[in-house]
Amino acid sequence: SENEELEEIASADLKYLLLPALLGSLTLKQVDLSRRLEHLESARAHFGRFLRLCKSYGLGSFQLPPASPPGEEGAKGPAPGGPAGAQASLLAMASNRQAKIERYKQKKELENRLASMRTFVESGQADEEQVREFYILQIQRWINTSLEEIESIDQEIVILRSRGSAKQPSAPPHGTARPVRTPLKPFILTRDAAQAKVFGAGYPSLPTMTVDDWYDQRRRQGVVSAQSAPQRTPGITDEELQKQQQEKKEEEDDEEARQKAQNWDDWKDTHPRGYGNRQNMG
Repeated sequence: SENEELEEIASADLKYLLLPALLGSLTLKQVDLSRRLEHLESARAHFGRFLRLCKSYGLGSFQLPPASPPGEEGAKGPAPGGPAGAQASLLAMASNRQAKIERYKQKKELENRLASMRTFVESGQADEEQVREFYILQIQRWINTSLEEIESIDQEIVILRSRGSAKQPSAPPHGTARPVRTPLKPFILTRDAAQAKVFGAGYPSLPTMTVDDWYDQRRRQGVVSAQSAPQRTPGITDEELQKQQQEKKEEEDDEEARQKAQNWDDWKDTHPRGYGNRQNMG
């Protein structure tokens, strides 16, 4: 009961004061990441209950942390601003730093004293006063641990809440929808207009389109550039175009062969027979 004094608690019952702190420590070890925020808030509540219980019994001199996690108390009212708020923030930071230094020193001292008493108490050779002192030291050590855990929990809660708000998808504006793409209609692609007439007469349900018409349509739609379309002289059929390409290729081949023969003649004019044969074996 919180109405009784520390002296009224039996030495063997002092260890039960550690129950909320142990529950908080076990809650932090939960591995379900989908419920991490819930576990953090539950562990913080256990540590807070333990600290308030120790404060009511006068165990240790410390300042109780805020009752609610960060973000909840800030929603009740705006934070003070201006020079006064900045000065208060600096003073709070300095106070927290000094408190951490003092807790670190106390932690080292308590661990050393507990290490020297643990074997003696656990073996059953210690008297009641020594057992009582041992459990009180355990409680004081867990007070420092609870304060450190609450600070870590508050920092992690801030990170998880900011991450959760960033993951919420922004709703699209009302009434906006993705444009519906018009489905492509099938058609028969022909080489020339004459072939288009033949297929168009035989298959009236499907439209026909020549290669040139198809390129023109795609160029107007911006799919292909003007350079990618085949250059064709108006009024020339595919057979005539292939014939012109063959003649052009033959002319290029003839020109290449003539140039090769001319280069060979020029080389023989400047290089007499046996040139380069040092042993005159040619």
